[in-house]
Amino acid sequence: MIRAPMGSKELWSELKKFRFETIQEEEAIFQIPSANPVYRPQYVLNNTQHRLRFMLTLYSEGSPISLIPQHFPGLLDAWELSNRLSDEICREHHLQTCRDWDFSLSNLNHYNWCFWLVGLALALEIPDGQWQRLLALVGGEGEDILLDRIIASRSSARRIGTEVRHARPYGRLLLAVDAPKEKQAALLRDFAEHWYAELKRPAPKNKKAPTIEPFWYLYGDPEKHPLEMGSYFGRWCIEAVAAVKAFELDDRLCLGHEHYPGDLLRPDGPTTHPARAEAPNPKPPGWFTKWLGK
Repeated sequence: MIRAPMGSKELWSELKKFRFETIQEEEAIFQIPSANPVYRPQYVLNNTQHRLRFMLTLYSEGSPISLIPQHFPGLLDAWELSNRLSDEICREHHLQTCRDWDFSLSNLNHYNWCFWLVGLALALEIPDGQWQRLLALVGGEGEDILLDRIIASRSSARRIGTEVRHARPYGRLLLAVDAPKEKQAALLRDFAEHWYAELKRPAPKNKKAPTIEPFWYLYGDPEKHPLEMGSYFGRWCIEAVAAVKAFELDDRLCLGHEHYPGDLLRPDGPTTHPARAEAPNPKPPGWFTKWLGK
């Protein structure tokens, strides 16, 4: 069954096939000389994002959970390759660093990205070698108390930060983690209820400032980014699953919530998502038509 609350069976099938083909095409391009070497690190990094979208598409479409972990190594390979290429550009242009990612208030996208990957890695119980590679890529040790503590549930030597970098909405999740057992389930549900809405931040007063709203936030919005545009891959609060896995929280009140991917923690089923009526298939977008005609 389809786990996502939106999209028809046909749409999800098309999205899954398209995204898999895109990843393969990009991977083939990695093997040939680039016409624009300076952009090559970013091109490869974009592939890691496409791989995560594909894994989440598998979840949304209703694929068995057991099929998702096999795509983790390719994501790590691409991220590591992107970093090596970036280091080469730095050396060539005598730059100290070409990347200055952190978990600051102006970089919600990177924080969200790292949290999702850590949460998936924990839920899917990826092998230790892959886990260590992921932590080296995520970095940020000692920068965020919540993410550090979740990572420390599997890597006990992790240095723990002293503050939540993005108190809205993640302060709610920390409250659930630190609450007495009898209150955790309700507070976890409260986080899941507010997660999506509270990721939307006021527009920066300085228009040149980077956005502090996740890039995927409007995907699936019927007016601003409808399904037929082909970008939607679900809106899954993987952060909540990460906390449940790390701290053995009671998630029963979250099961069936539109944003809670409870099946990640129950790979052998039955599904935690409610059955829904078959959605109408939107008119195939232009990029689908072009791809299908190849």
